[in-house]
Amino acid sequence: MLTGLLAADPTRFVEVAGRRLSHPDLLAAASAVADDLEEHRRVAVLALPTLETVVGIAGALLAGVEVVPVPPDSGHAELAHILADSAPEAWLAHSADLGGDAAPGEGRLQLVRVNVSARADVILDPVDDEAIAFVMYTSGTTGLPKGVLQSRRAVVAGLDALIDAWDWTADDVLAHGLPLFHVHGLILGTLGPLRVGGSLVHTGKGTPAAYAEAARAGATLFFAVPTIWSRVADSPDDAAALRSARLLVSGSAALPVPVFERLKELTGHEVAERYGMSESLITVATRADGLRQAGWVGVPVAGVEARLRDESGAEVPRDGETVGRLEVRGPTLFSGYLNRPEATAESWTDDGWFVTGDVAVIAPDGRIRIVGRESVDLIKSAGYRIGAGEVESTLLGHPAVAEVAVVGEPDADLGQRIVAYVVPRAPHTPTDADADAESALADELSRFVGEELSGHKRPREFRFVAGLPRNEMGKVQKKRLLG
Repeated sequence: MLTGLLAADPTRFVEVAGRRLSHPDLLAAASAVADDLEEHRRVAVLALPTLETVVGIAGALLAGVEVVPVPPDSGHAELAHILADSAPEAWLAHSADLGGDAAPGEGRLQLVRVNVSARADVILDPVDDEAIAFVMYTSGTTGLPKGVLQSRRAVVAGLDALIDAWDWTADDVLAHGLPLFHVHGLILGTLGPLRVGGSLVHTGKGTPAAYAEAARAGATLFFAVPTIWSRVADSPDDAAALRSARLLVSGSAALPVPVFERLKELTGHEVAERYGMSESLITVATRADGLRQAGWVGVPVAGVEARLRDESGAEVPRDGETVGRLEVRGPTLFSGYLNRPEATAESWTDDGWFVTGDVAVIAPDGRIRIVGRESVDLIKSAGYRIGAGEVESTLLGHPAVAEVAVVGEPDADLGQRIVAYVVPRAPHTPTDADADAESALADELSRFVGEELSGHKRPREFRFVAGLPRNEMGKVQKKRLLG
């Protein structure tokens, strides 16, 4: 799994928030952790953006021990659920991260200390490819978070497919400031360089200035979510520093068209988008040599197949317009939900395809555009099936719109009516004096959508707000808008 790290090239390194280890030192420190984990089966890692987190996870993987990445900002109830559900035998961390020997949350767990200065010889025992590498918890948007079981086989298949898609080599220096408890920041952003044998600069925080500094220091490959890319696009001097990069990648949500175009202007790069989830890792990606278009996430990676189905299970045309339920299959898929056999069974079709829960369109050339979640982004209004993402992308093309979320609300006549929550570019001050201006802007935006799209896709109502509810990865939490 960590093939590149095992080469122990002294010219390669991992740097997190300004602290750096060469690959040989990282490998030796991880081997010391592996020695300490000899009798363990599963450990929890408080996934702070630190060298200790990287060394600890690398050590656990060397030892064949399962890792439960825990978000550092977990609330009391979420943390208690994760620990009770996954039942780790110990915390794997620097003692200072946990406040001494005490585990955060209820109760106490044994602490296996991570010391980045420790060194040990590498001893590799065989580990089954189907052994679980990670128990990674979902965001819990439809109830308590579920533990996704990701095998070593799936992680390797996912990384190798992206190494192929992005022409990723040991000469690349990856830079990002993403959380280390999600697929994007942890598996792609941390294990990717250790798999390919390249270097990593984790900037600590995903700020435009930090990305620019990494570029000036020689970073060639950048990962970010749309929120970060939007901030980079609003910082021209920092964005210009990224002209020296080889590839910019965006994921976790659709990149707005204006941000895509602004980054192209400032950096000289068209951002490559990709799609995946905890259960599937990255199944679709825009190739380094592929066509890049805002909102389109590319084609299935090596070994992965994708298809669209309607509510009855019938095939949906690949015409770039017709929305369908996205289903995938391939070697990157998970091994099931921990302690949830029924939920696991419900996630698969009778003929062996994983039901992503997302809706999408597929173009004749095989490229995919994600419309959103089937539960909140597929709007059925007056007999039409409308993708919220298409309406959102259109509205973001209007100069008065900074952010937008489109939802379908129950309607006695239409079934669902299209409602747009809009963050205006001008400061939002909800007073009576604004009513006329907001009414005029709503009319203008309605006409704008009607000119760009079919008439039935125009929002029936616009609600102007100061901000949209988002999770830690920048995804809009539409269920909070729907109440």
